[in-house]
Amino acid sequence: MHVLSAVEMQVCDRLTTEKFGVSSLDLMRAASLAVASFARSQFPRARRVTILCGKGNNGGDGMMAARELAHEGLEVTTLLLGSPEELKGDAATAWRELATSEHCLIHVVNSAADLAEHNDALQTDLIIDAVFGTGFKPPMTTLAVAVLEWIKGRDAPVLSVDLPSGWVADAMSATITGPVYPSDAVITFTAPKPAHVFGQLTRRGNQPVVVASIGSPREAIVSTLDLDWAGSSLALAQAPRASGSNKGNFGHVLVVGGSFGSAGGKAGAPAMTSLGALRAGAGLVTAAVPAPAMRLVSAAALELMTWSLTATTDGQIAAENLDPNTVAALIKGKTVLAIGPGLGQSPDTAKFTIGLLSMTTMPVVIDADALNILSSDPGLLPKLALTKQGKRTIVLTPHPGEMARLLNRTVADVQAHRVEIARSFAIENGVTLVLKGARTLIAHPNGRVAVNTSGNPGMAKGGSGDLLTGIVAGLLAQHPNDVERAVEAAVYLHGLAADMALRGADEHTLLATDSLAHLARAFQFPAFHFRNRSQTGYVWLQGLPAESSFAAASREAAQ
Repeated sequence: MHVLSAVEMQVCDRLTTEKFGVSSLDLMRAASLAVASFARSQFPRARRVTILCGKGNNGGDGMMAARELAHEGLEVTTLLLGSPEELKGDAATAWRELATSEHCLIHVVNSAADLAEHNDALQTDLIIDAVFGTGFKPPMTTLAVAVLEWIKGRDAPVLSVDLPSGWVADAMSATITGPVYPSDAVITFTAPKPAHVFGQLTRRGNQPVVVASIGSPREAIVSTLDLDWAGSSLALAQAPRASGSNKGNFGHVLVVGGSFGSAGGKAGAPAMTSLGALRAGAGLVTAAVPAPAMRLVSAAALELMTWSLTATTDGQIAAENLDPNTVAALIKGKTVLAIGPGLGQSPDTAKFTIGLLSMTTMPVVIDADALNILSSDPGLLPKLALTKQGKRTIVLTPHPGEMARLLNRTVADVQAHRVEIARSFAIENGVTLVLKGARTLIAHPNGRVAVNTSGNPGMAKGGSGDLLTGIVAGLLAQHPNDVERAVEAAVYLHGLAADMALRGADEHTLLATDSLAHLARAFQFPAFHFRNRSQTGYVWLQGLPAESSFAAASREAAQ
């Protein structure tokens, strides 16, 4: 699913009408039906609804939604911010249709002073914000600011049509300056805009942000931003396996990492990476760890195979493991290498890491200490990406600190320019870069960047990145010829499993292994089934549908 700029969205709407024959009024009607349906499903107890409408097409969506909700038996009050005489085009049509409706109250608000006359409208179960949408350009009008102050502190949840009023559609930051309407759910149409995938649009991170299909054909949804939604790749992971499949069809992941000595160690890291690869569907997984860590790692799962490596005196992997015969035996039959979790950075281990990467040509996922080792030699990475057989698949999974070390820049600089840095690094080095964090980015060598919107702050704990490395390696092992979608699906599934684990729990208590326990349900999530309007008509960028809707959709998708 492409991410479109505000201008590109306008072009899409125009093409839909002029080239594909869907009138702009029909698009508005479809949007209003999606809003009304979503309001009923997301806020099923709401009986009284207040809808705030601006004078543009966003307001027109709200007016038509008001009519739909009123026809369904809800008590609807609509406030138009401005004079009806100023309405144009489809918004004017929407107002005329609403004015003839016998089922809802209509008020015109021309000034802040008028709001006092309509305080009864605040005694409501739901507020729908249809004041400004994708076409909004700051600053916000005086009247809109007054309405914002008027609704502040109210208990009623707020459903935003297109965007919370005040958000700029093209904003690529988590927050923005200036007045912004509160939001507890967002519904946009056709395709997300940058604000939908980057912005913290809702009051809580687990509240829904959804996209509704309203009739624009795929051919009209065109963008030059080279930004996509990572969840689009989920279909790759959900493809059914052939009935005659065997474990050899799904790759063999080699996990290299771990340390364990008298000063402590990180044996759990490669264990979690291995579990992630197994749960993601790899046919076979072997964990190669220093001998002192073997007992702990081998206990992680009965299905896990292990390989003992000679250790240094401090319990890390020794350079003597680079013996050609040892390496040949280690990599025999392996199809994907995952290296770095819990590895350590001793001189011996650094020598081994660089040596193993140089002696192998298989696809590799590089994480944690292996990234830090690479940062000591900026020229090494491009060399590793090219082999005698051609271009090698390399996936890096740094957090902002590791990314800063790779670039010899500050973390603040990395965080301030995430998209630009991720894109340029992937292009220049010929790698796929997974820049972790809130809204993890997946940048590809061709310049395309996918934005992941799943996940939550509970994932900010040790082990989360190790698990992701394993899931990436596991999907890469199964889909070596579709690297882009394999990596994107892995990142999305990782966050989605954590979101599912958090349902009914607390983000403070979430463990990486809790997410692992929900990975099976994440694989079954019918993200694209929700575009079928016979069910709900939405793609979930953020949040999860109600359990009952999820279960029903899963059954229908299976059928």
